[in-house]
Amino acid sequence: MGDSIEARTFTRQDRTQFRAKTERGLDALASMLADGRFAPVDAPDSQLGMEIELNLVDDQGAPARSNAAVLDAIASPAFQTELARFNVEVNVAPRPIGAGHLRELEGVLRGALDVADERARSAGSSLAMIGMLPTLDETHFTERWFSADPRYSVLGQQILTARGEDIELQIDGVALSDDRPAEQLAMVCDTILPEAACTSVQLHLQVAPESFASYWNAAQAIAGVQVALAANSPFFAGKALWHETRIPMFEQATDTRPQELKNQGVRPRVWFGERWVTSIFDLFEENSRYFPALLPVCSDEDPFEVLDEGRAPELSELRMHNGTVYRWNRPIYDVADGTAHLRLENRVLPGGPTVVDVMADAAFYYGLVRSTAEADRPIWTQMTFDAAAENLQAAARGGIDSRLYWPEVGWISPRELVLRRLLPAAAEGLDAFGVDAEVRDRYLGIIEQRCLTGRNGAVWQRENVAARERSGATRSDALHGMLADYLERMQSGEPVHTWTH
Repeated sequence: MGDSIEARTFTRQDRTQFRAKTERGLDALASMLADGRFAPVDAPDSQLGMEIELNLVDDQGAPARSNAAVLDAIASPAFQTELARFNVEVNVAPRPIGAGHLRELEGVLRGALDVADERARSAGSSLAMIGMLPTLDETHFTERWFSADPRYSVLGQQILTARGEDIELQIDGVALSDDRPAEQLAMVCDTILPEAACTSVQLHLQVAPESFASYWNAAQAIAGVQVALAANSPFFAGKALWHETRIPMFEQATDTRPQELKNQGVRPRVWFGERWVTSIFDLFEENSRYFPALLPVCSDEDPFEVLDEGRAPELSELRMHNGTVYRWNRPIYDVADGTAHLRLENRVLPGGPTVVDVMADAAFYYGLVRSTAEADRPIWTQMTFDAAAENLQAAARGGIDSRLYWPEVGWISPRELVLRRLLPAAAEGLDAFGVDAEVRDRYLGIIEQRCLTGRNGAVWQRENVAARERSGATRSDALHGMLADYLERMQSGEPVHTWTH
C-alpha cells in the first residue's frame, strides 16, 4: 500500500502545503511530458511487473495474525507487509514480456511461493492465494489486526475522519442455486480493515508517454472481461455474495463519503473513472482537482530545481496522493536508476487460484491490452465509458456467466466473447510483444478451457460450498472444508478449470 510514514496527526498547514506541492509536481510532470524526459519504451524490451497479495491462515484455515513472524521467517525483500496482520505481499522484479520470460516467471514465482510457504509453516501459518479469505468475519476487523507499520492505521484514521462516521458495508448477493434465496451483507465497521480482505494481483506495464492514454483506455474497456474470467471472491463474513466481491467491498471499505456527499455525486476514492482520457496528465490532474489529501506528507524537493540540474524529480507528493486514489487502472510515475518512467497498474484481478492461473490471466491481459490499445479503430470510439464501467460491475456480480456489452455484438456472455473475439486478439498482442508461440499457447489455452468448462475460482468455490450444505454441513463448516480443499488444489498447481469436487 505504498511508502511507510511515521505515525502522526496532520495540521491545516500540512494540508495547504501538500496541495501546493502536489500542484507544483503536476506542473513539473507537464513540463517533463512536453520535453520528453522519460525512459524510451521499445516493444522488444517491454517490461512487466507483478504484485501478489496473500493471506495467512492457521492450521484450521482461520486468519493468522502473524505477518511479522512470517516475514521474519521468509527473510526476503520481495515479501512485504500489507494492511492487515493476516496479509503479506510478494513483489516480482521487472522483466521483459517477450520470448520465454512469462514461462520463466511462472517457475520463479512457484519456487518463491513454495519456499515462502515452507518458512511460513515454521512460524505456524501457511499462505493462501485467494481473492477473499472465506473464513474472515467481523472479529478480524478490529484495531489489533492492523499491521505494525503505522502507515496503515494512520491511513485508516484519515479515511474515517474524512467520512465522519463508521463504514457501512451493504451488498446484495447472488443466490448459490435457483432454489435458494439471495443472501445479503449488512455490517457496520469502525476500521478500514475489510479492505484487507480484498487480496489482488496487480499487473504493471511500462508505457511510453505518448501511448499511455491508449493503453489506459484499453485497460478500462477490457476490465469487465478480466474480472468475469478470473472471479475468485464469492464469500465474505459467511455470506455468499458476488462472484468477485472484492470489487464492491473495496469500493465501500475505503469510501470517505458520508451519505450526503454520495447524494451530491462526489467522486469515490475507489474509482473506475468517468471518461476516456487523452494523456496520463488527465489522470494526475483529476487526482489533484477532485480528491483531498489523506496523507499530506511533504518532502523538501523542488521538482523544477531538480529538472534544472538535469535529473528526474521524485514528485513524492504527487505519488503519495496518487497512492490514495484507488483507480482500478492506476497511472504510475516512478524513477529507476535516475530515469523517470511511466507504468500502467492493472488492479482488477483477484489472487489465485494457482500460479499457472495467475500467469494465464496475466498473459491474457498483456496480450489483449496491447492489441486493443494499438488497434486501427480504437474500441473507446465504439463504446461509451459508462458501458465499460457497467461491464465491470456486471462481471463482478455475475462472474463468468454474466452478460457484458461489446461493440458490434451487443450483449454477450464473456465466455462467448472471449472464445469468438478476444482470444485471437490476445494472441496477436502477445505475438507483438515477441512472446514465444509455445508460451502464448500454454496460457491462452488455459483461458480457453476456462471458458469452455465455465469454471473459474468463484464457480468452484460456490459449487463446493453448495454441495457440502446439501450434505448437511453448516455454512461455517462448509466454508472451512471448502478452503481446505482449495488450499490442497492450490498447492497442486493444476489450473482451476480442471478442479472437481
